[in-house]
Amino acid sequence: MADQQEFFDHITSGYTTKGDAITLGAAMLDGETITNALVKVPLKTLNRHGLIAGATGTGKTKTLQVLAENLSEKGIPVLLMDMKGDLSGIAQPSPGHAKIDERHEKIGIPFNPQKFPVEILTLSEQNGVRLRATVSEFGPVLISRILNVSETQAGIISVLFKYCDDNKLPLLDLKDFKKILQYATGEGKAEIAEQYGRISPASSGAILRKIVELEQQGGDLFFGEKSFDTDDLLRIDENGMGYINIVRLTDIQDRPKLFSTFMLCLLAEIYSTFPEQGDSGRPELVIFIDEAHLIFKEASDALLDQIESIVKLIRSKGVGLYFVTQNPTDVPDAVLSQLGLKIQHALRAFTAKDRKAIKLTAENYPISAYYKTDEVLTSLGIGEALVSVLNEKGIPTPLAATLLRAPMSRMDVLTDAELKSLLADSKLSKAYNEAIDRESAYEMLNEKIETANKEEAKVKAQKEKAAAKRSSSSRRSSSSRQSSLEKVLTSPTVIRSVLGILTKLIK
Repeated sequence: MADQQEFFDHITSGYTTKGDAITLGAAMLDGETITNALVKVPLKTLNRHGLIAGATGTGKTKTLQVLAENLSEKGIPVLLMDMKGDLSGIAQPSPGHAKIDERHEKIGIPFNPQKFPVEILTLSEQNGVRLRATVSEFGPVLISRILNVSETQAGIISVLFKYCDDNKLPLLDLKDFKKILQYATGEGKAEIAEQYGRISPASSGAILRKIVELEQQGGDLFFGEKSFDTDDLLRIDENGMGYINIVRLTDIQDRPKLFSTFMLCLLAEIYSTFPEQGDSGRPELVIFIDEAHLIFKEASDALLDQIESIVKLIRSKGVGLYFVTQNPTDVPDAVLSQLGLKIQHALRAFTAKDRKAIKLTAENYPISAYYKTDEVLTSLGIGEALVSVLNEKGIPTPLAATLLRAPMSRMDVLTDAELKSLLADSKLSKAYNEAIDRESAYEMLNEKIETANKEEAKVKAQKEKAAAKRSSSSRRSSSSRQSSLEKVLTSPTVIRSVLGILTKLIK
């Protein structure tokens, strides 16, 4: 058995910070919690991203809740992806429990029940502030990667965006996008071919099928106006606490395309609009992505490349990304290598494949003289985790099996009445929940087609009228000539002449 004082000194020196920090819990040795051996995360390194992993029921969501609460308390806004619908309780204080008091006594920190400012957001028709974005805001490159189209098809999308820009046709929703595709190979075929080159009906048809696929996963609900302003994620309440923005995603787990589309749009918008932060000492926004495998599920290589690039670059904007999933292997290696904070809850070894995965996971953590990492991973209890963070110099801290603190807010969902009251008080819902369907490419192209059809019908009618007039004139001329001939032939002079000739012939 290792010396507890030596271990205490090891953890204390490894997790001492000069600046502000969040306390996660206390380190454990040989299954026993070492009181006041506090495991902390420096605010300065929270934009270096992180991972919260572990088997079902080991406490990942509660760890996420603890981090979100403490960030909010420090005045740092948070965005949570709530896949299971069990995070809304953050808006109410914990009722407390004897076991919570016992846990905190072991850790060596007080337990203070508290509620936090919460905003409920939604991608679908669930109650909450509606999140939307326009097709134009995505741009041709991002849209092409989301739809996973070929290089040729991506070129066509760029041409259509250019045509819409040149002709001031707003691309707001998928209805607009589908209409311009149909127009390019229909009524506008000659116009577009003359200015931008010919567009193959087969290629436009393939793109259209991809759009319909996205539409069937709920894309028609996401694309449109009013577009959500990412600055509204950075709100601080009157008490100086950061808002915890919870996106309700319980009804889109079977629609990974919509989820990955939303996440990519959000990250791209944040990266393009947030200013560079430099070494500010604290993050501007922290995003937690629960069930993170849904982002990468069915994602194309191009889409994965885009996500990986944003993950690498977005920390310069003061934004931290935290992926929550069952197994670290759910996250691509290129993304996993960018994650500075790792909180690993217990893993279960039921099969040979599981045991192999545990050994690989253990290799992702610093070597420790106090733990056999692969063995600890299978013996951790609920609310316990292996923790490794980056210190203020960017160096990994000592590995610590940690008894995690309990959430200060309710570890349960809001009642219907509480949720209704929260939504009624929302300032954002008044701004974003009004449906807007202003004139855009769909209406403008329909009007253009209708005008062209009317003009064509008018020209056709004029041609038909002119043809009828010529035909009538020809008939009158023919009738006039025929009338003159009849007059000549039936005149008395002609008749007498003919009769005279006939008389002579008879004689």
